Amino acid sequence: MTMSAFEKHRHVIDFTLSSLLRRKGKNFSLLAVYTFVIFLVASVMFLTHSIKEDAYMVLTDAPEITVQKLMAGRHDLIPLSYMEPIREIRGVQSVEPRLWGYYFDGTNKANYTLVVKKEMNNTPGAISVGNGVARNLLVKENGIIPFKAYDGSYLFLKIKDVFSSESELVSSDLILISEQDFRKIFAFPPDVATDLVLRVRNPRELTTIATKINQMFPDTRPILREEILRTYEAVFDWRGGLVIIILWGAALAFVILAWDRATGLSAEEKREIGILKAIGWETSDVLLMKFWEGAVISFSAFSFGLLLAYAHVYFASFILFESTIKGWSIIYPQFRLTPFVSIYQIATLFFLTVVPYTVTTIAPSWRAATIDPDMVMRA
Repeated sequence: MTMSAFEKHRHVIDFTLSSLLRRKGKNFSLLAVYTFVIFLVASVMFLTHSIKEDAYMVLTDAPEITVQKLMAGRHDLIPLSYMEPIREIRGVQSVEPRLWGYYFDGTNKANYTLVVKKEMNNTPGAISVGNGVARNLLVKENGIIPFKAYDGSYLFLKIKDVFSSESELVSSDLILISEQDFRKIFAFPPDVATDLVLRVRNPRELTTIATKINQMFPDTRPILREEILRTYEAVFDWRGGLVIIILWGAALAFVILAWDRATGLSAEEKREIGILKAIGWETSDVLLMKFWEGAVISFSAFSFGLLLAYAHVYFASFILFESTIKGWSIIYPQFRLTPFVSIYQIATLFFLTVVPYTVTTIAPSWRAATIDPDMVMRA
């Protein structure tokens, strides 16, 4: 760009800013609605992307294959006798039984996830709980929690420790318990487990091993880690889409504003264009001015909207969409998401909002700029 062209753009931008300030009421309203729409959409995009990334990081340490037994299409307890034949399949590195279940606390109307951890077997009568459980029961470390067993008796377990808040995304409703206490609460038979978890030597053999397990035990369902990840992605994509649908009113308001810009200019704007043409401005100069006018508003709204969305999601704990994204529960996890900002998402949002609006400001201006200045000013 030559110096003269640079000076020309600078003067046009100066005039554009002055023109925008002369109609500050209208432009501020437009900017506020534009920013609000981008804020809402960007908040949903940031939120769903970050939750999926956090879930992916958590699940990277999950077993490659989980084997469940089915009964009438429902998850059933799996016999421990299935372990040895599965362990003999070529490529299987290890097979471990897993004991876990859901305990409903009728007093507080909350569900807790009880998981057996081998380290807890050395200290029966002790448990480790998540922050959500501690908040819901108003208990702290060394507190006592009563559990009603399936035979009607009560088991009083002492809190050994409370998990750190950093792990609350996955541990809010979690209770780690010993195998002895777990089997006593749920009247669990000694020869069964909730499911089996497998470690595999070669990840490329996962599908083959899962097929062999299903052929060996037709009443089982091998679940690959990648399938769990895809399920999480689908769930959060669906919830994010649900929020977008709920916000259709705000999006519709923006579309109406953009359509208003595309269908015509106000009488004041037409007179301004006529005066500019009368004093020697070329049609290209008018279009350049309108381009910068649309760019200033759209870039400002885009920048403010992204900053507000970032603060809303990562500093204000996405308070507007919390219940929709997390789902219904008595025990809500309280956690701060790790910022994951995708360039692809920002580029998509940019081309869906900034580019169309900037273009719509040029079309009506071109029609007004090609008319005789005298006719425009007399209209």
